[in-house]
Amino acid sequence: MSETELEPQVVAQESELDEDDRLKPEFVRAVLDAVEAGHDEDARALVEPLHPADIADLFELTSHEDRPALARALADLLDADVFAEMNDYVREDLIDALEPHEVADIAAELDTDDAVAIIEDMEPEDQREVLRAMEPDDRAAIEEALSYPEESAGRLMQRELIAVPEHWTVGDVLDYMRKNDDLTTDFWEIFVVDPAHKPIGTCALSWVLRTPRAISISDVMKREQMLIPVDMDQEEVALRFQKYALISAAVVDPSGRLVGMITVDDVVHIISEEAGEDILRLSGAGEGDINEPIFDSYKGRVRWLITNLATALLPASIVMTFEATIAQKAVLAALMPIVAGVGGNAGTQTLAVTVRALATNQLTQSNTMRAIQREIMIALMNGATVAVAIGMAVTLAGLVLPSLGGGLMLGGVIAAAMLTNILIAGLAGVLVPVTLERFEQDPAVASSIFVTMVTDSMGFLAFLGLATMSGMVG
Repeated sequence: MSETELEPQVVAQESELDEDDRLKPEFVRAVLDAVEAGHDEDARALVEPLHPADIADLFELTSHEDRPALARALADLLDADVFAEMNDYVREDLIDALEPHEVADIAAELDTDDAVAIIEDMEPEDQREVLRAMEPDDRAAIEEALSYPEESAGRLMQRELIAVPEHWTVGDVLDYMRKNDDLTTDFWEIFVVDPAHKPIGTCALSWVLRTPRAISISDVMKREQMLIPVDMDQEEVALRFQKYALISAAVVDPSGRLVGMITVDDVVHIISEEAGEDILRLSGAGEGDINEPIFDSYKGRVRWLITNLATALLPASIVMTFEATIAQKAVLAALMPIVAGVGGNAGTQTLAVTVRALATNQLTQSNTMRAIQREIMIALMNGATVAVAIGMAVTLAGLVLPSLGGGLMLGGVIAAAMLTNILIAGLAGVLVPVTLERFEQDPAVASSIFVTMVTDSMGFLAFLGLATMSGMVG
């Protein structure tokens, strides 16, 4: 495409996007008003200059009720690239309204990984109908991908790649790429394979273009390469790309044969997705997608809240044990939530750091003890600082307002309880997720509930227990 052809699109996008590259509300409203008034051509004229990702955003910013009409008006612009950029729930919404052959046509235009993303969430019967409507080669590729576990390299990889034998020259490779129109057009490196189709090296496209034609490809290729097992979890794939600064990598089956490749653009999406998932799991917010159906969001969140309710019974039972103590000194009831709350925040800080370290492979069995010692030191320093602050504040309050009772004694008790609870919170924040990881459970899913239970329980127990033992109440 020439510069003059690009200019209108750039200008149009700049006028419809704000400084954060988001569609302006007035633009979205103008498109929807045109559709509602039946002026489909005007709506298409407004949307046509946009990038496929921005068209996908337009549908995500449109309510569930208005999407069918918008889809009908923009039918000519709803190509495979737009569907590939679309939010899963919004895409599912639109796919449900299409005929199987229409979905098959869209999938056929996409790389295998994007086509799988569209088809894998469909109902089994709809999935079979779409596959039946596809060309045999495309159908076979999709069915093979669907046979791999969800969120694995097999689902993530694309099968469109350039693989050449090691005995070819650079000239052979160039002629092969120029003469075969069916080859993929988006790639950064060429894979060199042996007669069994096992990868033995890679060659960057730039090396091929700058090397004389007569040179053997085996003399140009790099033999060291990162091979991704087809059943590797996508999070581990992303970590390898990040650690080794990969642009693309070969995917191999259990026998070592080359079956696909993964490119960095797919991995960027996975890194963002996995990071978001961990945050949402820590909070118990389920999928956390604003396009998720309301009842699905309810189911995902209410389970978490019911579990939280059950674990809250332990702290409540501890408070009931010290009912007589609280009755004799009411100020304890006002102060004990402070001990539990600050401890809970300290535990959450440590938990967030630990879960991230586990997810990025920074924390492993070889450095677990060092991580625990580090968190103990941080907890001791934080605990001492906060304990001194709260102790002095409560002591001064007792001196200024004698009716509160306690004074120096109460200040000492709450300071000791605060130090104890923050120290326990630091330990819980690292031990709980590490323990779950050792038992092959996702530490992001249940850690926060257990850490909250520990900090609340120990906060109440330390504060009320120390108050009882100190002789403040008799």
